[in-house]
Amino acid sequence: MKPVPPATSLRRAPVQRRSAERLTRILDACADLLDEVGYDALSTRAVALRAGVPIGSVYRFFGNKRAMADALAQRNLDVFTERVALRLQETAGVGGWRAAMDAVLDEYLAMKRTAPGFSLVDFGNQIPVGTRDAEPNTRVADRLTDMLSSVLNREPDQDLRRTFLIAVEAADTLVQLAFRLDPAGDERVIEETRELLRAYLARSLD
Repeated sequence: MKPVPPATSLRRAPVQRRSAERLTRILDACADLLDEVGYDALSTRAVALRAGVPIGSVYRFFGNKRAMADALAQRNLDVFTERVALRLQETAGVGGWRAAMDAVLDEYLAMKRTAPGFSLVDFGNQIPVGTRDAEPNTRVADRLTDMLSSVLNREPDQDLRRTFLIAVEAADTLVQLAFRLDPAGDERVIEETRELLRAYLARSLD
């Protein structure tokens, strides 16, 4: 089970600070418009207008709106990883893997509730809405394995990667269910998800 390489949807990586700031504005505009109009009505021209950049600036980075959605999903994963890493630093290993798992789930729920455009793309492409593939969850599992292996004092070997991949797949399915039942996330389903993850991970991590 080899780690999935990161998604690459940029035509050109920003080099200068000004270019990086422009890319950020483009992705922010894309995220806001996804929430407002949905993917079908999204256009590169509308993104350029919202971002306050020439349309050529959008095409400098992206060939089409699908590539923008992919890049937004990749940024979401980077932000999620940074937030989880910060939480783990703050707790300094207190609470073991259970506290670490809670941090992972809580940050995912926070992004689900607050991050613009997240409901449509989260960490990987769900466009058209509802379609998913395996790679995004594998990337999430790989990131978590690399981060949490030190907390667990375990080598990030194939067994640990498989364990986290199964946990991520299960949590993803159940969290999607929670937000279908309630736009804010059905708390009972979320708590059942937390208990399920604890029971499953205890078999390998205790």
